[in-house]
Amino acid sequence: MAPGSVGTVLATSTYLWYGNVKATFKTSRGQGVVTAFILLSDVKDEIDYEFIGADLQTAQTNYYFQGITNYGNSGNISLSDTFDNYHTYEIDWTPDKITWSVDGKVGRTKNRADTWNATSNQWGFPQTPARVQLSIWPGGLATNAQGTIDWAGGAINWNSEDIQSHGYDYAMFQSVTVDCYNATKAPGTNTGVSYTYNNFAGTNDTVIDGDKPTVLKSLVGTGTNMSAGLLDSSASATAQTIPGLSGAGPGTDGHASESASGGASATGSSTSSGSSAACSGFCQGVSGSGSSSKSGAEMLNAQTRLLEGSVFAALVAIVAMIAL
Repeated sequence: MAPGSVGTVLATSTYLWYGNVKATFKTSRGQGVVTAFILLSDVKDEIDYEFIGADLQTAQTNYYFQGITNYGNSGNISLSDTFDNYHTYEIDWTPDKITWSVDGKVGRTKNRADTWNATSNQWGFPQTPARVQLSIWPGGLATNAQGTIDWAGGAINWNSEDIQSHGYDYAMFQSVTVDCYNATKAPGTNTGVSYTYNNFAGTNDTVIDGDKPTVLKSLVGTGTNMSAGLLDSSASATAQTIPGLSGAGPGTDGHASESASGGASATGSSTSSGSSAACSGFCQGVSGSGSSSKSGAEMLNAQTRLLEGSVFAALVAIVAMIAL
């Protein structure tokens, strides 16, 4: 996480619908710096490990149902220095229970049966297909809410020991393993090629494990119009460039196109993103305008390649790390 940035997030491009995930890593350190290892679904079901750089003896655990804020769901696990020592953090997630373990020792469990909400008449339990995310972000950023800054141990120090020595704050990941729950019938099946929802309720009984296509054909495609933004109706047409990004082809902000002969293109099973633009609150991976008059491409000193082909499987790296 370079000074003035909002850090980096690495996320799998495929989903698991219950399963076991382990990550072995050393956390970042320092006031206001946060390391995270989480499962996050498209309807904002979430299971967390978060580490505050000012407290290297604690692994914070939490879970959320559809993004509903409830800090009463949190629980801590004590352990040795998380910056100096590698630990293996494990999330075991089934339709009935979540178990958080550190170095093979169970630190916390949460049963679905204990999450019934009589007011909303539903289970407040993470239950929809999720991606694995690893990240480092500035909880102590001045533009964050004061409560977030306080939780992160205070305002971030952009002149920390690690920034002086290395040029950035960092976390070191040694390995990540993902084992999907193998159910013969829903919930938790993984026999198809995609998960979709048949109802806005976004609960596990609305998840369909099937063969419906979900890969967008352009950067401006949507779930209801996957071919939006193609230069013509041909399946092999060139996809439009990132909306609003000037200096990288025919963007939507009215700026003239520049050469797109350089830049990086990649495919794989993970994505990462970051941004150095100013924002209000935690906005990791979200690009903003900031105070600079330069375009995103100019600040990166890079040119963006137009994506060719009928379908791109994944946009692996929009920005791996931005350093102003």
